[in-house]
Amino acid sequence: MFLLTIPGPADISPALLIPFALLLLLIAIMPLSPPGVKHLWDRFYPHVSVGLALLVAAYYLARIPGGGIELAHTLGDYVSFICLVGSLFVVAGGIHLKVKGEATPMANVVFLAIGAVMANVIGTTGASMVLIRPWIRMNKIRSGAYHVVFFIFIVSNVGGALTPVGDPPLFLGYLRGVPFFWLAQHVMVQWLFTVGAILAAFYVFDLRSFRRMPRNLQSDVTTQHETWRFDGAVNVLLLLAIIGAVFLPDKYRLREVMMLGAAVASWFLTPKEVHAENHFSFGPIKEVALLFVGIFGTMLPALDYLARHGQEFGFVRPLHYYFASGALSSVLDNAPTYVNFLQLAQTTALAQAPAAFAAAAGDPVATTGVLLAVQPLFVIGVSLGAVFFGAMTYIGNGPNFMVKSIAHDAGVHCPTFFGYIFKYSLPILLPILALSGWLFL
Repeated sequence: MFLLTIPGPADISPALLIPFALLLLLIAIMPLSPPGVKHLWDRFYPHVSVGLALLVAAYYLARIPGGGIELAHTLGDYVSFICLVGSLFVVAGGIHLKVKGEATPMANVVFLAIGAVMANVIGTTGASMVLIRPWIRMNKIRSGAYHVVFFIFIVSNVGGALTPVGDPPLFLGYLRGVPFFWLAQHVMVQWLFTVGAILAAFYVFDLRSFRRMPRNLQSDVTTQHETWRFDGAVNVLLLLAIIGAVFLPDKYRLREVMMLGAAVASWFLTPKEVHAENHFSFGPIKEVALLFVGIFGTMLPALDYLARHGQEFGFVRPLHYYFASGALSSVLDNAPTYVNFLQLAQTTALAQAPAAFAAAAGDPVATTGVLLAVQPLFVIGVSLGAVFFGAMTYIGNGPNFMVKSIAHDAGVHCPTFFGYIFKYSLPILLPILALSGWLFL
């Protein structure tokens, strides 16, 4: 668990925030840079990420009282995080759905709704990797940019807001003491409203597309029967093993050992044909693992700075946290954004009810428990802001770019980076998310 400690006599200099900001900026802009620059980034990003993390670690060891303890706990959080994401990625890569037939608009809505539920069970990354290819095949006659966009909205982001398995930010919250089913118990109505509103918008787009088809093709779509084939059934059991591992105690790293065991078993038990059909490779998870070494290492000063100066930002309402965490999650990785704003929420709540936090001093899980009791809407605002707004751009959440890449390789037209924002996320998604926040927070 991460140890919430504010440095003793020495305050955190704002200069120490530069490595964190620099790394997130590079992650955001380098995939969009010219080919020559992007090639350099693809080659050297591991060196940049690890180097920045080591720079911060050296400073903490040399200058910050208790810095070694903070680094050790952060390393533990990183291991837990990457074991969950990596095991879900590997096991989901061993599941292949084959579908024949063409979907009607209502069938597509049902499919996306199922994907939203699945995102909470196997994660947004797992659900995206399992479902994107069947989704493309279902809509092969009229597959368009909006199919990719709404899949990213629902399956890759908004759907996974109910459990720690659903999206990486929520798993970090679980490591810091948010109970596994706490969000599902408190945000179900808001989740249903938001997912339902996005599905309704999709239905309008899809129905219009369907009606523009020639009548003979419409008839073919409505009369033919879809057929499904499922390969890699053993991985369903392994997914259940990963979910069960989340509930294991921290002792001896049993949780991580079981997750890694499930991933190894999946790799050896999954037929090679299934991996080939899924175009499975370790490239995406390798990139995530290397980049998050830097993110976890460089975000330490940001966390401590928020602990010391958080009250100066003036975030005192749940909507403040919802839109602030959402704004950053739109263009930066939503996992560190969540951690920073959860830290800020704790600092703000501490100022409002210092007596309630006194008994929990030094215990991160107890501190989170007090926050949930004193200001639960702060946690809801941070959580939903980080998860929901990750869908605003291609770089808001890890699965977004992977879905775009798979769709592009399959010959589906995908909007450009700015086309995605100005044609879809700003006019369609943002009003829905704003209304959701206004109604429930």
